[in-house]
Amino acid sequence: MAEIRFGVVGTNFITGWLIAGARHDKRFNLTAVCSREQSTAEAFAKRHNIPFTFTSLEDMAASPLIDAVYIASPNFMHAAQSVLCMSHGKHVLCEKPIASNAKEARVMIEASEKYNVALMEAMKPTLSPNFKVILDNLGKTGKIRRYFASYCQYSSRYDKFKMGYLPNAFNPEYSNGAIMDIGVYTIYPMIVLFGMPDSLTASGSILSSGTDGQGTVMFNYPDMDAIVMYSKIADSQLTTEIQGERGNITIDRINQPGKIYFTPIGINEGGKTQNFKSPELLTADVQSKDPYYYEIKEFIDLITSGKRQSTINSHTNSVNTMILLDEIRRQLGVTFPADNL
Repeated sequence: MAEIRFGVVGTNFITGWLIAGARHDKRFNLTAVCSREQSTAEAFAKRHNIPFTFTSLEDMAASPLIDAVYIASPNFMHAAQSVLCMSHGKHVLCEKPIASNAKEARVMIEASEKYNVALMEAMKPTLSPNFKVILDNLGKTGKIRRYFASYCQYSSRYDKFKMGYLPNAFNPEYSNGAIMDIGVYTIYPMIVLFGMPDSLTASGSILSSGTDGQGTVMFNYPDMDAIVMYSKIADSQLTTEIQGERGNITIDRINQPGKIYFTPIGINEGGKTQNFKSPELLTADVQSKDPYYYEIKEFIDLITSGKRQSTINSHTNSVNTMILLDEIRRQLGVTFPADNL
């Protein structure tokens, strides 16, 4: 069994979650961590049993100790750090969103091609077994007429924002905001399932910092529409639904699909339309491992098979998602310093 030696960039809670899930894959060997402060790197290394620490990404990227890098730094650093690591022959798993904008994403993909290394966006929901359940049962809905997704989660950082602080989550200099943080979870699966829409119309709430706090976007497809709602300044328990002429697929959480139901509709022998009262349960929860396991498994599979991109979290899907995020921000009036680089 091929062992892949990983270095991680970023010492936040997301990196910790990724490590916990990745260790379900015996091929994952966590070798190094990079942080700007030596004390932070050492504390994180001790907590997660990591043998080597770096305070220079250049040094870690050039090191023969690692084969691949997981990047969980602020969004505005994703592109530059990924390209640096790939230029040293390291495979890169980059947190979502993959970049600040589509221009940066394309540069990253060019680097993957130039240096012949794997590059994948760490968008975990689309790699989960339950997302495959959606793909496998999509045909049951008949002609699809609507995709509706909601991910609204009140952020504790918004309380600090209202007190006069500027957390990274609402700072445009970090290429952040609601659409980049959680809105992307509603859009990436849409791209995987249905491809690119013909057009979109976006509305939302812009905070005093210049980032969006929440938004609603309508996407137009030739025979269907898609509506997504996202927020970091309000909560919602709404589910996601794919509506078709023969039935609906309902997903409990688009950011981490746990339960997926299919509710059939149709015309019986008497000519009347019947809505089934009890949904047919397609799966209660087929995820037997940590959600992050499937993400790391997909990435390691790419490396060991000599492939540069995933068929699900593909380069095309990542770029297309960024194109839509760029247009949403343009309509909302949200700009990042990275847009002008």
